[in-house]
Amino acid sequence: MQTAAANSAKRARSWTGTPEVYFHKVIDNSRLVKVEDPVRAREMRMLMVSLCCLFLFVMTYAVQHFKSIEYGYKIASMKNERDGLYEMNRALQLEEASLRDPQRIDAIARKMGFQSPQAGQVMHLDAPMADSGAEVMASAAPVSVVSAR
Repeated sequence: MQTAAANSAKRARSWTGTPEVYFHKVIDNSRLVKVEDPVRAREMRMLMVSLCCLFLFVMTYAVQHFKSIEYGYKIASMKNERDGLYEMNRALQLEEASLRDPQRIDAIARKMGFQSPQAGQVMHLDAPMADSGAEVMASAAPVSVVSAR
């Protein structure tokens, strides 16, 4: 067993170098005045202007990029809407064609008790008139009521 003195002597031999000693010293910097450096100030202003320009360019690019993406989505939705409207128009044209079918109209008229028209009672409105170059005056024709009995 070693004694405490032997342990401290052993530690002292393993210590190499000079021990550091710290002294407390109060430093008063209140009287120091910062010297303005015009070259450094100009460099800082140029750096700030350059960074602002870079920021504006990046933001302009970002805004344009996001607007183009937004317009792409709007175009796609409008194309989908247009295709839906084309399909609806096609369905309505087919329905109109089926409703204008003369055989269907004749069958409904016969169920309601109507008779076939006599000669001179039918006027084709879609057909061109004989005097297509002359102006036509509007006229009111008398309406005849046919009883359903």
